[in-house]
Amino acid sequence: MLGWTLMFFFLAIVAAIFGFLGIASTLASIAKVLFIIFIVLFIASLILGRRRSM
Repeated sequence: MLGWTLMFFFLAIVAAIFGFLGIASTLASIAKVLFIIFIVLFIASLILGRRRSM
């Protein structure tokens, strides 16, 4: 699951670079959505990772 979160994070960064530079304004909104998905998956992987190690 950590691999998926990292993939969403890098996609969000790339989309943010293109979106915030004005190349494509819709990519900025996609970057926001991908960043939220990254945060949710990251928190979920932290919680599930702690439960398995106990």
